[in-house]
Amino acid sequence: MHTKNGKPLQVSGSTLYSAAGQVVGRMREDKLFGLNGRYVGTVVGDRLVYRSSDSARVAPGFASARCAPRSLPSRPRSAVRGDEPVIPE
Repeated sequence: MHTKNGKPLQVSGSTLYSAAGQVVGRMREDKLFGLNGRYVGTVVGDRLVYRSSDSARVAPGFASARCAPRSLPSRPRSAVRGDEPVIPE
């Protein structure tokens, strides 16, 4: 999985991590919510995009450990509707 602009993401079950191993959030249906329960982005195909129309959604917070960093290839930017989500490095 990648962000709209092609940053690679690691997926483990319903949790998404940055390439550096930082927790990005947990999936609930096609939406991703951060550790604090705030909306991070929407999954469209294999891309994570931020959509302001979905940003009012909130989910319960959660705790999760980091995962091992990986060297993952980037991909070209996508034309999917939405903005680049904020991803921890």
